[in-house]
Amino acid sequence: SDHQIAPSMRVNIHTKKGIVKGVFGWPAIHVRDSGKEETPTLKNIFIDVGAAKKAEVEEMGIHVGCVITFQDELTELNGTTFIPHTYQVPTAVVIAKITSNGTLDDIVSLDEPGFRPHVITQHFWLGWEKYNFPTWVTFNGRSFDLPVMELSAFRYGLSLARWFQGDGYKAARNRFNKDSHLDLQEILTNYGASRCNGGLNLIANLVAKPGKVGLRGDQVQDQFDKGNLQEISDYCRGDVLDTYFVFLRTQTLMGIWDIEHEQKLVKEAKKWIEERVDDCQAYKDYLECWSDWESPWAKAKD
Repeated sequence: SDHQIAPSMRVNIHTKKGIVKGVFGWPAIHVRDSGKEETPTLKNIFIDVGAAKKAEVEEMGIHVGCVITFQDELTELNGTTFIPHTYQVPTAVVIAKITSNGTLDDIVSLDEPGFRPHVITQHFWLGWEKYNFPTWVTFNGRSFDLPVMELSAFRYGLSLARWFQGDGYKAARNRFNKDSHLDLQEILTNYGASRCNGGLNLIANLVAKPGKVGLRGDQVQDQFDKGNLQEISDYCRGDVLDTYFVFLRTQTLMGIWDIEHEQKLVKEAKKWIEERVDDCQAYKDYLECWSDWESPWAKAKD
Protein backbone atom coordinates (compact mmCIF):
# COMPACT_ATOMS: atom_id res chain seq x y z
CA SER A 1 0.00 0.00 0.00
CA ASP A 2 0.99 3.67 -0.09
CA HIS A 3 3.54 4.40 2.68
CA GLN A 4 2.70 8.11 2.44
CA ILE A 5 -0.69 7.53 4.09
CA ALA A 6 0.52 4.90 6.57
CA PRO A 7 1.32 6.99 9.72
CA SER A 8 -1.42 6.66 12.39
CA MET A 9 -3.34 4.06 10.34
CA ARG A 10 -4.65 1.08 12.30
CA VAL A 11 -3.65 -2.31 10.90
CA ASN A 12 -4.26 -6.05 11.25
CA ILE A 13 -1.15 -8.24 11.26
CA HIS A 14 -2.11 -11.71 10.07
CA THR A 15 -0.18 -14.38 12.00
CA LYS A 16 -0.58 -18.11 12.52
CA LYS A 17 -1.86 -17.30 16.01
CA GLY A 18 -4.53 -14.98 14.67
CA ILE A 19 -4.92 -11.26 14.08
CA VAL A 20 -2.63 -8.87 15.98
CA LYS A 21 -3.77 -5.26 16.15
CA GLY A 22 -1.26 -2.49 15.53
CA VAL A 23 -0.83 1.08 14.36
CA PHE A 24 1.72 2.67 12.05
CA GLY A 25 3.88 4.79 14.30
CA TRP A 26 5.25 8.25 13.52
CA PRO A 27 6.87 10.83 15.83
CA ALA A 28 4.34 13.30 17.25
CA ILE A 29 4.44 16.84 15.87
CA HIS A 30 5.82 18.34 19.09
CA VAL A 31 8.96 16.17 18.98
CA ARG A 32 9.66 16.58 15.28
CA ASP A 33 12.20 19.12 13.99
CA SER A 34 10.19 21.46 11.78
CA GLY A 35 13.36 22.40 9.95
CA LYS A 36 14.06 18.80 9.01
CA GLU A 37 10.52 17.56 8.38
CA GLU A 38 10.73 14.12 6.77
CA THR A 39 8.15 12.36 4.68
CA PRO A 40 7.14 8.76 5.46
CA THR A 41 9.24 6.15 3.67
CA LEU A 42 9.64 2.42 3.98
CA LYS A 43 12.80 3.10 6.01
CA ASN A 44 11.37 5.33 8.72
CA ILE A 45 7.86 4.03 9.46
CA PHE A 46 7.13 1.26 11.93
CA ILE A 47 4.17 -0.60 13.44
CA ASP A 48 3.49 -0.30 17.16
CA VAL A 49 1.88 -3.43 18.65
CA GLY A 50 2.40 -2.44 22.29
CA ALA A 51 5.40 -4.70 22.80
CA ALA A 52 8.40 -3.62 24.88
CA LYS A 53 10.93 -6.06 23.45
CA LYS A 54 11.62 -8.41 20.56
CA ALA A 55 10.66 -11.53 22.52
CA GLU A 56 7.14 -10.16 23.07
CA VAL A 57 6.76 -9.51 19.35
CA GLU A 58 7.85 -13.06 18.52
CA GLU A 59 5.49 -14.47 21.15
CA MET A 60 2.61 -12.76 19.33
CA GLY A 61 3.51 -14.75 16.23
CA ILE A 62 4.79 -11.74 14.30
CA HIS A 63 7.68 -12.32 11.92
CA VAL A 64 9.13 -10.83 8.77
CA GLY A 65 6.75 -11.59 5.90
CA CYS A 66 3.47 -11.43 7.84
CA VAL A 67 0.61 -10.07 5.75
CA ILE A 68 -0.55 -6.65 7.02
CA THR A 69 -3.85 -5.03 6.07
CA PHE A 70 -5.41 -1.73 7.07
CA GLN A 71 -8.17 -1.94 9.66
CA ASP A 72 -11.10 0.24 8.67
CA GLU A 73 -14.86 0.35 8.68
CA LEU A 74 -17.06 0.15 5.60
CA THR A 75 -17.77 3.52 4.06
CA GLU A 76 -20.93 4.12 2.08
CA LEU A 77 -20.30 5.26 -1.47
CA ASN A 78 -22.95 5.57 -4.18
CA GLY A 79 -25.58 4.54 -1.66
CA THR A 80 -24.02 1.16 -0.73
CA THR A 81 -21.31 -0.36 1.47
CA PHE A 82 -21.07 -3.46 -0.72
CA ILE A 83 -17.49 -4.34 -1.64
CA PRO A 84 -17.04 -4.69 -5.44
CA HIS A 85 -16.57 -8.23 -6.76
CA THR A 86 -13.06 -7.42 -7.96
CA TYR A 87 -11.91 -6.92 -4.34
CA GLN A 88 -13.46 -10.13 -3.04
CA VAL A 89 -11.92 -13.58 -2.70
CA PRO A 90 -13.69 -16.75 -1.49
CA THR A 91 -12.95 -17.11 2.22
CA ALA A 92 -15.42 -19.96 2.73
CA VAL A 93 -17.53 -21.78 0.16
CA VAL A 94 -20.06 -24.36 1.31
CA ILE A 95 -21.83 -26.67 -1.14
CA ALA A 96 -24.77 -29.02 -0.60
CA LYS A 97 -24.99 -32.16 -2.72
CA ILE A 98 -28.56 -33.01 -3.71
CA THR A 99 -29.82 -36.19 -5.37
CA SER A 100 -32.04 -36.12 -8.45
CA ASN A 101 -35.17 -36.52 -6.32
CA GLY A 102 -34.20 -33.62 -4.03
CA THR A 103 -32.73 -35.54 -1.09
CA LEU A 104 -30.00 -33.77 0.88
CA ASP A 105 -26.96 -36.03 0.45
CA ASP A 106 -24.08 -34.05 1.94
CA ILE A 107 -22.82 -30.56 2.79
CA VAL A 108 -19.15 -29.73 2.29
CA SER A 109 -17.06 -26.67 3.16
CA LEU A 110 -14.30 -26.51 0.56
CA ASP A 111 -10.72 -26.66 1.89
CA GLU A 112 -11.85 -26.60 5.52
CA PRO A 113 -9.99 -25.88 7.81
CA GLY A 114 -7.33 -24.45 5.50
CA PHE A 115 -9.68 -21.94 3.86
CA ARG A 116 -7.14 -21.05 1.15
CA PRO A 117 -8.89 -18.92 -1.50
CA HIS A 118 -6.95 -20.35 -4.46
CA VAL A 119 -7.61 -23.94 -3.34
CA ILE A 120 -11.29 -23.19 -2.67
CA THR A 121 -11.61 -21.78 -6.17
CA GLN A 122 -9.87 -24.76 -7.76
CA HIS A 123 -12.02 -27.29 -5.86
CA PHE A 124 -15.19 -25.37 -6.72
CA TRP A 125 -14.66 -25.59 -10.47
CA LEU A 126 -12.98 -29.03 -10.52
CA GLY A 127 -15.92 -30.38 -8.53
CA TRP A 128 -18.33 -29.08 -11.13
CA GLU A 129 -16.45 -31.04 -13.81
CA LYS A 130 -15.94 -34.15 -11.64
CA TYR A 131 -19.66 -34.47 -10.96
CA ASN A 132 -20.40 -34.17 -14.69
CA PHE A 133 -21.55 -30.53 -14.77
CA PRO A 134 -24.45 -30.57 -12.28
CA THR A 135 -26.90 -27.69 -11.95
CA TRP A 136 -25.77 -24.89 -9.67
CA VAL A 137 -28.61 -23.88 -7.34
CA THR A 138 -28.15 -20.47 -5.72
CA PHE A 139 -30.04 -17.51 -4.38
CA ASN A 140 -28.81 -14.39 -6.21
CA GLY A 141 -25.88 -16.43 -7.46
CA ARG A 142 -26.05 -14.94 -10.94
CA SER A 143 -25.25 -11.52 -9.52
CA PHE A 144 -22.86 -12.54 -6.74
CA ASP A 145 -21.66 -16.12 -6.17
CA LEU A 146 -20.73 -17.10 -9.70
CA PRO A 147 -19.21 -13.74 -10.74
CA VAL A 148 -16.99 -13.89 -7.63
CA MET A 149 -15.91 -17.45 -8.42
CA GLU A 150 -15.27 -16.56 -12.07
CA LEU A 151 -13.12 -13.59 -11.05
CA SER A 152 -11.30 -15.78 -8.53
CA ALA A 153 -10.44 -18.23 -11.31
CA PHE A 154 -9.22 -15.24 -13.32
CA ARG A 155 -7.16 -14.03 -10.34
CA TYR A 156 -5.51 -17.43 -9.76
CA GLY A 157 -4.91 -18.37 -13.39
CA LEU A 158 -7.40 -21.22 -13.71
CA SER A 159 -9.00 -22.31 -16.97
CA LEU A 160 -12.80 -22.68 -17.11
CA ALA A 161 -13.04 -23.85 -20.69
CA ARG A 162 -16.21 -25.90 -20.26
CA TRP A 163 -17.96 -23.16 -18.29
CA PHE A 164 -17.32 -20.60 -21.04
CA GLN A 165 -17.96 -23.04 -23.90
CA GLY A 166 -20.78 -22.46 -26.37
CA ASP A 167 -23.10 -19.58 -27.06
CA GLY A 168 -26.81 -19.00 -27.29
CA TYR A 169 -29.42 -20.08 -24.78
CA LYS A 170 -27.77 -23.48 -24.17
CA ALA A 171 -24.48 -21.93 -23.04
CA ALA A 172 -23.71 -22.67 -19.37
CA ARG A 173 -23.48 -18.96 -18.54
CA ASN A 174 -26.72 -18.01 -20.29
CA ARG A 175 -29.09 -16.29 -17.88
CA PHE A 176 -32.06 -18.47 -18.82
CA ASN A 177 -30.30 -21.84 -18.86
CA LYS A 178 -31.86 -23.41 -15.74
CA ASP A 179 -30.14 -26.75 -16.45
CA SER A 180 -26.80 -25.07 -15.83
CA HIS A 181 -27.69 -22.60 -13.09
CA LEU A 182 -30.97 -22.31 -11.20
CA ASP A 183 -30.93 -18.93 -9.44
CA LEU A 184 -33.92 -19.07 -7.10
CA GLN A 185 -34.10 -15.29 -6.81
CA GLU A 186 -34.36 -15.04 -10.58
CA ILE A 187 -37.23 -17.54 -10.57
CA LEU A 188 -39.12 -15.85 -7.74
CA THR A 189 -38.74 -12.36 -9.24
CA ASN A 190 -39.41 -13.42 -12.86
CA TYR A 191 -35.83 -12.54 -13.80
CA GLY A 192 -35.82 -9.15 -12.14
CA ALA A 193 -39.34 -8.05 -13.08
CA SER A 194 -40.02 -7.53 -9.37
CA ARG A 195 -37.81 -6.86 -6.36
CA CYS A 196 -36.90 -9.37 -3.67
CA ASN A 197 -36.69 -7.14 -0.60
CA GLY A 198 -35.41 -9.10 2.38
CA GLY A 199 -33.48 -11.55 0.20
CA LEU A 200 -32.85 -15.14 1.20
CA ASN A 201 -33.40 -14.33 4.88
CA LEU A 202 -37.03 -13.32 4.39
CA ILE A 203 -37.81 -15.93 1.73
CA ALA A 204 -36.56 -18.66 4.09
CA ASN A 205 -38.80 -17.24 6.82
CA LEU A 206 -41.79 -17.66 4.48
CA VAL A 207 -41.31 -21.44 4.70
CA ALA A 208 -40.68 -21.21 8.48
CA LYS A 209 -36.90 -21.68 8.25
CA PRO A 210 -34.40 -19.70 10.37
CA GLY A 211 -32.85 -17.31 7.85
CA LYS A 212 -29.77 -15.55 9.18
CA VAL A 213 -28.64 -17.08 12.47
CA GLY A 214 -26.20 -14.94 14.46
CA LEU A 215 -23.91 -13.62 11.73
CA ARG A 216 -25.04 -11.42 8.84
CA GLY A 217 -23.41 -10.86 5.50
CA ASP A 218 -22.27 -7.34 6.34
CA GLN A 219 -20.40 -8.71 9.38
CA VAL A 220 -18.27 -11.20 7.45
CA GLN A 221 -15.45 -8.72 6.78
CA ASP A 222 -15.07 -8.03 10.50
CA GLN A 223 -14.99 -11.77 11.25
CA PHE A 224 -12.32 -12.19 8.57
CA ASP A 225 -10.24 -9.40 10.08
CA LYS A 226 -10.42 -11.19 13.44
CA GLY A 227 -9.31 -14.47 11.85
CA ASN A 228 -12.63 -16.21 12.56
CA LEU A 229 -12.71 -18.23 9.34
CA GLN A 230 -14.54 -21.17 10.91
CA GLU A 231 -17.34 -18.83 12.00
CA ILE A 232 -17.65 -17.60 8.41
CA SER A 233 -17.84 -21.19 7.17
CA ASP A 234 -20.56 -21.96 9.73
CA TYR A 235 -22.47 -18.89 8.57
CA CYS A 236 -22.28 -20.23 5.02
CA ARG A 237 -23.61 -23.62 6.15
CA GLY A 238 -26.72 -21.88 7.48
CA ASP A 239 -27.14 -20.02 4.21
CA VAL A 240 -26.84 -23.28 2.27
CA LEU A 241 -29.54 -24.91 4.41
CA ASP A 242 -31.85 -21.93 3.87
CA THR A 243 -31.17 -22.14 0.13
CA TYR A 244 -31.95 -25.86 0.15
CA PHE A 245 -35.34 -25.42 1.81
CA VAL A 246 -36.22 -22.51 -0.48
CA PHE A 247 -35.20 -24.73 -3.41
CA LEU A 248 -37.59 -27.44 -2.24
CA ARG A 249 -40.51 -25.03 -2.09
CA THR A 250 -39.58 -23.49 -5.46
CA GLN A 251 -39.67 -26.94 -7.04
CA THR A 252 -43.14 -27.39 -5.57
CA LEU A 253 -44.12 -24.01 -7.00
CA MET A 254 -42.82 -25.01 -10.44
CA GLY A 255 -44.68 -28.33 -10.37
CA ILE A 256 -41.58 -30.54 -10.25
CA TRP A 257 -43.10 -32.34 -7.23
CA ASP A 258 -46.00 -31.81 -4.84
CA ILE A 259 -46.12 -30.42 -1.30
CA GLU A 260 -46.26 -33.92 0.21
CA HIS A 261 -42.96 -34.87 -1.40
CA GLU A 262 -41.44 -31.56 -0.35
CA GLN A 263 -42.42 -32.04 3.30
CA LYS A 264 -41.07 -35.60 3.22
CA LEU A 265 -37.72 -34.19 2.05
CA VAL A 266 -37.83 -31.52 4.77
CA LYS A 267 -38.29 -34.14 7.48
CA GLU A 268 -35.46 -36.23 6.08
CA ALA A 269 -33.19 -33.19 5.95
CA LYS A 270 -34.00 -32.27 9.55
CA LYS A 271 -33.03 -35.78 10.63
CA TRP A 272 -29.79 -35.45 8.60
CA ILE A 273 -28.97 -32.21 10.45
CA GLU A 274 -29.85 -33.70 13.87
CA GLU A 275 -27.45 -36.57 13.31
CA ARG A 276 -24.57 -34.11 12.86
CA VAL A 277 -25.16 -31.48 15.58
CA ASP A 278 -22.39 -32.92 17.80
CA ASP A 279 -19.81 -32.30 15.07
CA CYS A 280 -20.95 -28.90 13.81
CA GLN A 281 -21.97 -25.83 15.80
CA ALA A 282 -23.70 -24.37 12.74
CA TYR A 283 -26.19 -27.24 12.65
CA LYS A 284 -26.89 -26.91 16.37
CA ASP A 285 -27.56 -23.18 15.99
CA TYR A 286 -29.78 -23.81 12.98
CA LEU A 287 -31.94 -26.37 14.77
CA GLU A 288 -32.35 -24.08 17.77
CA CYS A 289 -34.11 -21.61 15.44
CA TRP A 290 -36.01 -24.29 13.52
CA SER A 291 -39.75 -24.05 12.89
CA ASP A 292 -42.06 -26.46 11.09
CA TRP A 293 -44.13 -25.06 8.24
CA GLU A 294 -47.82 -25.25 9.06
CA SER A 295 -50.10 -26.10 6.17
CA PRO A 296 -53.22 -23.91 6.05
CA TRP A 297 -54.92 -26.70 4.13
CA ALA A 298 -54.42 -29.12 7.01
CA LYS A 299 -55.88 -26.56 9.41
CA ALA A 300 -58.93 -26.11 7.17
CA LYS A 301 -59.59 -29.87 7.27
CA ASP A 302 -59.37 -29.85 11.08
